[in-house]
Amino acid sequence: MEFVLAHGGSYALLTPAEVADWLKVSEITIKNKYRAWGIRPQKVGRLLRFRERDVVDYLDRRYG
Repeated sequence: MEFVLAHGGSYALLTPAEVADWLKVSEITIKNKYRAWGIRPQKVGRLLRFRERDVVDYLDRRYG
């Protein structure tokens, strides 16, 4: 999956697998570390999702 980001990211919801692919880590790492990394999750029913802009914000804070 290719990500094309607008400035600051969008409100698109990403699955843990999509975030893992984007960050080049495993899906298990995302599920275990998103709280420690400060990435706010969005619950859709019982499903875990992440806003693209929250992931972009994490990357900006962490790696500037």
